[in-house]
Amino acid sequence: MGDKKNDDCNSRRKFLKLGLLAGAGTVASGALVTAGALIAKGHGTADAGEKIKVLTTTGEVMEVDRNFLTLAPVGRKESHIGLPGRKFVMVIDLARCKNARKCVEECQKGHNLSKDQEFMKVYLLQDSEKTAPYWFPKPCYHCDNPQCVSVCPVGATYKRSDGIVLIDNERCIGCKFCITACPYSTRTFSWKAEEAFEIDQPYSPEKSVPGVEGTVSKCDFCPDLAREGKLPYCVSACPMGVIYFGDIDEDVVTNGLETYKFSDLIRDRSGYRHLDNLGTRPNVYYLPPVDRQFPVDRGLDGLDEEVRSRYDNTPYVKNLKNKEAGK
Repeated sequence: MGDKKNDDCNSRRKFLKLGLLAGAGTVASGALVTAGALIAKGHGTADAGEKIKVLTTTGEVMEVDRNFLTLAPVGRKESHIGLPGRKFVMVIDLARCKNARKCVEECQKGHNLSKDQEFMKVYLLQDSEKTAPYWFPKPCYHCDNPQCVSVCPVGATYKRSDGIVLIDNERCIGCKFCITACPYSTRTFSWKAEEAFEIDQPYSPEKSVPGVEGTVSKCDFCPDLAREGKLPYCVSACPMGVIYFGDIDEDVVTNGLETYKFSDLIRDRSGYRHLDNLGTRPNVYYLPPVDRQFPVDRGLDGLDEEVRSRYDNTPYVKNLKNKEAGK
């Protein structure tokens, strides 16, 4: 049964990759139909000739017969239902971050990701030429107004009642609409099935494993751990207590060692949301890098060459290199 399900999913993705039928006509523009309208009831049940609009892997909007998108119903799994009475939130203290990257590594381990896949990314930011640089961890923001959900043509990306945004890879057709729509660039595409996908366990959107080649994945707030009363991998792994996780309705967040009222922490530390002007209403808040506990250059020590090279074009690292070269 499982093999047949995987074959069906792969067939849909292969179909799109090959161009959505040679006879399908392209469209220059037009609004996408809602995800609910795309759920076919079975082969042969949709009206003959009925067309829907989807995005191909080459970025073209095309029309295709609805019968080719026979999908399982949305909401059929426990993972599509949020934890009752919960509204999850994350707070990241930029004053504590030194780019230890334990959050990245433990997330990769917990989600069985390959080295080139990162659900949590750590950037080196500098707001202006004269201001100090700082480390900036960035997960998925699990927005209350998620653009990724709005554009998904098959309902693979969905938002739960507890605020978590997930991806059902059994529905995902790999069109990358959501990647384009996300203003925070938090999603990754699984181009090739490697060791990260070789797991002998039932698939669940809450675990994000085993991964599916040709689909999109991202930070999921570890809802499988939340069901067990545990903190996300990134929160537990951070040695500096940078990341807090909790329930915004209960007004409490914790990093595993310290617990605060969310409202007090945000008010007293001038918490903010990244690019809040976009109207997405993120559920990740940041505390400004004021009175930082570590010099920023410490975060460059001990990095492997590939990771270290990511920061070469930042103003801070360029300035360091110029000083070393005597310029």
